Amino acid sequence: MEKLSFILIGLLFACNSSQKTVAELADTDTTSVSADPRVYAVTITEKELKEHLYIYASDEFEGRETGKPGQKKAVDYLKSNYEAMEVPAAKEDGNYFQEVPLEFPKLPVGSIMAGATEYELGTDFLTFTPIEGDFSEIIYAGYGIEDEGYSDYEGLDVSGKLILIKSGEPVKKDGTYLISGSSKKSVWSSKSDAPAARLNLARSKGVKGVLYYDPGNYGRYKRYYDHLKGSDKMKMEIKLEEYNAALVLLSETMINKLFPAIKHEQATKIISQPVSLKIKSNNEAVSSENIVAVIRGFEKPDEFVVISSHLDHIGVNANGDINNGADDDGSGTVAMLEMAEAFKQAADSGNGPKRSIVFLHVTGEEKGLLGSKYYTDNDPVFPLSQTVANLNIDMIGRVDPKHKGNGNYVYLIGSDKLSTELHDLSEEVNDKYSQLTLDYTYNDENDPNRFYYRSDHYNFVKNNIPVIFYFSGTHEDYHRPGDTPNKINYDLLEDRARLIFYTAWEIANREARIEVDITPSK
Repeated sequence: MEKLSFILIGLLFACNSSQKTVAELADTDTTSVSADPRVYAVTITEKELKEHLYIYASDEFEGRETGKPGQKKAVDYLKSNYEAMEVPAAKEDGNYFQEVPLEFPKLPVGSIMAGATEYELGTDFLTFTPIEGDFSEIIYAGYGIEDEGYSDYEGLDVSGKLILIKSGEPVKKDGTYLISGSSKKSVWSSKSDAPAARLNLARSKGVKGVLYYDPGNYGRYKRYYDHLKGSDKMKMEIKLEEYNAALVLLSETMINKLFPAIKHEQATKIISQPVSLKIKSNNEAVSSENIVAVIRGFEKPDEFVVISSHLDHIGVNANGDINNGADDDGSGTVAMLEMAEAFKQAADSGNGPKRSIVFLHVTGEEKGLLGSKYYTDNDPVFPLSQTVANLNIDMIGRVDPKHKGNGNYVYLIGSDKLSTELHDLSEEVNDKYSQLTLDYTYNDENDPNRFYYRSDHYNFVKNNIPVIFYFSGTHEDYHRPGDTPNKINYDLLEDRARLIFYTAWEIANREARIEVDITPSK
């Protein structure tokens, strides 16, 4: 294969030289250029989709795994295309890259000094969260629980402090439980739920660290700790800028030296024991980025229609086979480039959208929807309150077994979950322009595949933003090296990309923004 630099230059020249001008297109159309999006949709062509995808899903990009060199080549490719089209970066500083700080969590390392005794992580105590700090005392807060009519925190100032608590709950003299008022234990005695409930309560009170004695649970946590210690890597996550209060589980050995009276002592008290926590993060940082470009609306520039797809894939197998990800999600990525070109030509000819169109290529989808989560939860480039809708594209280039022999379809997921108007608009746009079969099989609440929850649109759903997820279904090459550009149906990819363009056009240019009128089901 040719080197990337030569491919990039050749492609950009080919795209620029092969595009018809809007004036030429208008000459062949009897409708008004300003009124008819078909004039611009015809610039979305199977030829250019194919040219893009044979580069984007080539071996040169090494499967585009998040944080790896191939993913860096992918974002550089996208950036160069937006620059060539003169579609501006969304960020005010002109940078197309939205840095997404990620990491592979690893077990922290360190120890605890209590007085003159040093306790070792993994031997004397367990924790999964870094925590550092020096404390002149420990506040013993009994069971560390709070419920209606009862609180172990009453009269205690614990903000910024280190506390010690134990498992269980108070029992009355007659043997019944104080919280429930019966012989039935409350959630505070649940092995699964009680540790998190106690930690969340402590965090709400501003506690810095929680020393927790739970002999019934310690063995279970120790087995999990040892399992993680033997694992190469845990699941990639968004890097935390700072850690909340950590839960530190104490062994019998450590509690017997630190505060042996805990087994029978109920009353809260101050333990005059200096403690130094030296537990540091051992996480492996991963550098990655989203790409965000925008075409500003001329009438309602502060309302945004977000078109998204994920730029990453799963990389290279252990045996060296490259997972090119032509369909997943090279198809959605190149469709977005073609749509951006169409909207840009419309804008350049004086027919730009009323609302702003955001082109959001997200990283880390294959690692757990991380790029879109970072955009919505940590750093939305544009306010979510002003985001009208999200049209998300993930795998629209193939024909699945259900539709073999009739590829004139696309699956739609989520269009009716939050907005009746969005669903109706989607149907009307398809009837008017595309006449594809809109298959709602995977939109069913009882769909065992749960695709509604498995792509980047769902992070917008969680923020009450109406979405449509476009999908052509899975196939035998899903997440396999066989997902290559030669197996894409480029005529169908063109049709589906044009439908999404038409839908975005209508959402962006309608008078009123899409109304959210449906309460999501739990």
